[in-house]
Amino acid sequence: MAPQSELSAVDDPILKGTQARVIKYFGYAILMLAVALSAFQIWQGITSSLSATYFRPVHLCWVLVLIFLHYPLIKNRESKLYLPGRVFDLALCGLALFAAYRLSIFDYNDIDHLLYGLGMPDLAAGGVLLLLLMEGCRRTVGWVMVFIAAIFLSYSAFGDLLPSGLATKSYSLQELIQFQIYSANGVFGSALGIAATTVFIFVLFGAFLEVTGAGKFFIDLAFSIAGQYRGGPAKAAVLASAGLGSISGSAIANTVTTGSVTIPMMKQLGYKPEQAAGIEAAASTGGQIMPPIMGAGAFVMAQFTGVPYSEIMLVSIAPAILYFFCTLLYVHLMACKLNLKAASRSEAVISVMKQGAHHLIPLALITTLLMMAYSPLLVGVAGCAAILVTAALRQHSRIGLTKFIAGMKSGALMALPISAACGAAGIIVGVVGQTGIGLQFTQFVMAFSGGYMLVALGLISIVALVLGMGLPVTAAYIVLAVMAVPMLGDFGLPLLTAHLIVFWLSQTSNVTPPIALAAFAGAGVANANPMKSSVEAFKLAGGLFIIPIMMAYTDLLNPDAGVMAFAFSVVQTLAIIVAIAITIEGYLLRVMSKFERISALITVPMLLFNPFDAGFVGILIILGLIVIQWKQRDS
Repeated sequence: MAPQSELSAVDDPILKGTQARVIKYFGYAILMLAVALSAFQIWQGITSSLSATYFRPVHLCWVLVLIFLHYPLIKNRESKLYLPGRVFDLALCGLALFAAYRLSIFDYNDIDHLLYGLGMPDLAAGGVLLLLLMEGCRRTVGWVMVFIAAIFLSYSAFGDLLPSGLATKSYSLQELIQFQIYSANGVFGSALGIAATTVFIFVLFGAFLEVTGAGKFFIDLAFSIAGQYRGGPAKAAVLASAGLGSISGSAIANTVTTGSVTIPMMKQLGYKPEQAAGIEAAASTGGQIMPPIMGAGAFVMAQFTGVPYSEIMLVSIAPAILYFFCTLLYVHLMACKLNLKAASRSEAVISVMKQGAHHLIPLALITTLLMMAYSPLLVGVAGCAAILVTAALRQHSRIGLTKFIAGMKSGALMALPISAACGAAGIIVGVVGQTGIGLQFTQFVMAFSGGYMLVALGLISIVALVLGMGLPVTAAYIVLAVMAVPMLGDFGLPLLTAHLIVFWLSQTSNVTPPIALAAFAGAGVANANPMKSSVEAFKLAGGLFIIPIMMAYTDLLNPDAGVMAFAFSVVQTLAIIVAIAITIEGYLLRVMSKFERISALITVPMLLFNPFDAGFVGILIILGLIVIQWKQRDS
């Protein structure tokens, strides 16, 4: 958890004298630096005055300074070690500034550093920056990311000591720092480049949406649409999270934000606390894959693949809708089994729209601009401006200088973990490129899978879960992409399809036991058992596993295959989602008999593999079960 705001500690009666003044001054410093960082990012987005070679180091060092100020070494402000800890934090800030200075005056056009090596000041600056990045990751993301980055760096340094199947050339400290810091292949590669530009701007976009009241509008709109139906609050949670998930940029933040409203209402309606927490976690995780503003990893994907973001967004629409259909289906079946009624609170849609329809204008604008293939960075800047302009149209959403500054600060602070994680992920990407370990990983998985793509996808899912237990989704996606995408390409999958499969599987850690962070956050709001909540979330988020498999085996991501082929893929995926859901729940329109459940289960392999082009038989069986249940629903 991030520490509480530095400014809020001023009112703590325990803190007096010097310590209270230090906290107060640090709070002001954080405020000024965060707002200045947001302003700098907007300025760079509009003007592109600094080249990537110099902009990325400036961004990272600025981020590190803010991390050391906002995430103190000693979090307990009543501790006697708090002030010495703050002195240490300031020393780290000084080292970050030293590194920034050396990188800003480094002459990349002079090839002497390639021929004769780095000078001692530049070598020291590069080494210091690597260590500071590790410490920044530890404070914002946790030890796991640091451990993984250290393992990869150790592999570069001591790879020649490993057995022949894993061995690689060892690199000296000089070569490591030169490659990781003074080239565009390591820390300052494409991962940090996207985090420092597009991702930052869209995080700021989300912060402005929150301070202008757009978040509340989306929740109210979801309740007005779904509240009148059975299990309304749960369905409203799914719809609200679909709208807010990508804006917040974090499944955990979305779970807490929308969950604070939806979870109590779900419990009041009759859902068990664990069910309420699981529903909210599954829905919030889906927000990361929902266009137009998908999670930060989608912008990284555009950079990795060279595919325009507008194309990624277009092919992602159908899978995202299918995911939320899957979640809504489980929610509906759960409500039917519990015999839950509609919620009492259900404001008319037209009334909600009258109050907040103007909040849809920025979303419509950025969607249109992205479809017109404008730069995502410029689209994000335009979106931020549109939010402020449209909010000013109505008295109740108009914001003053205080809220504007709060939005600028919030956007910068929310971006800190993303930039730190992407910087550390750049280390891993660099090592993979420098040593060729990605090829060895591909060969290992191919050999272990026996050439069966389904087995390979299962292995990738396991790796994604393990990575996701300690890494943010974006970092997990980057690490998995550089390792697994080439292997999926060997199975004949197109590049974009392989990346989207990995991107989806990277989301699974939020809802999969034993460490399901979004589900645990929902359990905290619901006062529920965390492990039971994660089990419920895993079941509700089954689409995260089903749909990537269907991406691999159908034309779900290939509209160019023809309208009929694409439509059949969508129907095929819908049918397999329904088949798995009713097999697990044992309920469709009424309680299912054993014969009906077995019939539904049998259709799963038929729909997945479509043997002898007989997948339509599975679809007919599912339709037949629906017709039978419809006719017998009142008997």
